[in-house]
Parts: sequence; structure tokens; C-alpha cells
Amino acid sequence: MSERPAQSQSYPGRTGEMAPEPRDEMRDYLGSDQLRGRRALITGGDSGIGRATAVAFAKEGADVAITYLEEDDDARHTASLVEDAGRRCVTFGGDMAEERQCREVVEHTVRQLGGLDVLVLHHGTQTPVKDVREIDGEQLRRTFEVNVFSVFWTIQEALDHMGPGSSIIITGSINGLRGNKTLIDYSASKGAVMSLTASLAQNLMDREIRVNCVAPGPVWTPLIPATFDAERVESFGKNAPMGRAADPDEIAPSYVFFASNRQSSYYTGQTLVPAGGEIHPG
Repeated sequence: MSERPAQSQSYPGRTGEMAPEPRDEMRDYLGSDQLRGRRALITGGDSGIGRATAVAFAKEGADVAITYLEEDDDARHTASLVEDAGRRCVTFGGDMAEERQCREVVEHTVRQLGGLDVLVLHHGTQTPVKDVREIDGEQLRRTFEVNVFSVFWTIQEALDHMGPGSSIIITGSINGLRGNKTLIDYSASKGAVMSLTASLAQNLMDREIRVNCVAPGPVWTPLIPATFDAERVESFGKNAPMGRAADPDEIAPSYVFFASNRQSSYYTGQTLVPAGGEIHPG
């Protein structure tokens, strides 16, 4: 991707304010009916990796529901991209830190799409600090409510509607594998859901529901200028072995892989790490 100037914006960030805007519309992606007739719920699906995944799923034949916090313009644009691919898209705004929201979006998805076959848990939040003592109770609770508790609540509700051949995909992070000196509570939360992936894969194996994880490295999404200072944004991703951050379009195929029984029917409890050459055992 092209060089980025120093920049920042208010949380949770919006695609249209990014310079350059990320590649997140899967314009050159050609589907092959790998998800034909499937119904997918993608949390945090309004922008970035979530948007790219929603469009890729649609191009593979799936109808899609997405959740988002408050970025109405981004959510509407994602919906239009899904509809341009010939599939249905429904959107649900609200805070996934709230148990009621997590459970309601599942029920709304099932009602509007007629069922649920693929659940992608991609929403998340992060707040960098220089000293662990800066993390007060409010921040710690917020990080774990959004990144961990909501994952439990959404899966609990979804399991009433998912059967053999269904797939759950959780977004981890390279930081959940090796930590990050400024994203301390975030890294801990991602480590938690990555461990949850392995546990649920074992727990749900008899039900023939697969559970896997995608743990990206640095990716140029609205969360970056919304949570890092301008100077850090300018250098974001340059420490990756490839010397750059990824665009969301480069990460979404990992989610297609885990969603597709044609491609990954023998995979459960696994972690894919698209991290620009950084090597970690998966």
C-alpha cells in the first residue's frame, strides 16, 4: 500500500477520513460459490477487515448481517457493496459491550436471514498506554467487555441456531501471540479469545461446528488512526518483515477459507496468522 501521512481521528474511526483509504472492497475478488446459500453474521463488519470479509462472503454466495458501533456511513457503504454482489445485507448498530446487544443481533440475524451458518466475531477495541499503571478499572473492564465477554455472549446465543457444518471464526491478533508493550490489556484480551478458540473447537466437535481463529498482523483500518497518535500512524506496519501494513483485502481470504467447508472441513481449533512474514506457531 502507499505511504501514509501522520494523521489521527476520533474513535471509533471512519474510512472516509483515512489517507489513503484502505483497500477494503474486494474489487478484484472472484467468488466460486463456496458459501452459496449460507447466512453469515459478521460483528464489526462496517469497515476494514470486517467490510472486506462481508464483501468476499457475498461474492461467494452468502447473505450477510453486520454489526457496528456508530459508523452509519461505513455500514451503509458495506451493505451497498454486498448488495452489488447480489446478496442481502442487514445492519445492526449498537455497543457489543452490552450482553443484550450481543444476543439481540443474533436473534435479528436469524429472523431476517432465515438462519445462521457462519459467525465471524471481529469487533474489538484498543487503547495504547505507556505504563501499565495507566490502565484503570474502567478501561480494563471496557476492553474485556468488548473483546472477550461479548464473544462469549454472542456465541452462547448463536449456538441455538448453528448445526453441523457451521463455522465460527474469531479474530485474534499477532499481539495475542507475542504481546505488545503499549497494547497491554488489548493483547491480554486477544490471548484470551485465542485460547477460547481452542477450547470451543474441542467442546463443539461432536456437534460438527468448527471454530478457528484469524490473528492478523498490522492492518490499515480505521481503528489505527482512531487509537494511535499521528506519529505512530505514520510508521505503522514498518516493523513487519515485509516492511508495511496489510490492506483489509489481503486478510479477508483467511475468513473465506475458514467459512468454507469445501476448503477447511478438516480444520478446527486452528489459527491463521497473516502477519507479513512474522513467524509464530499456529
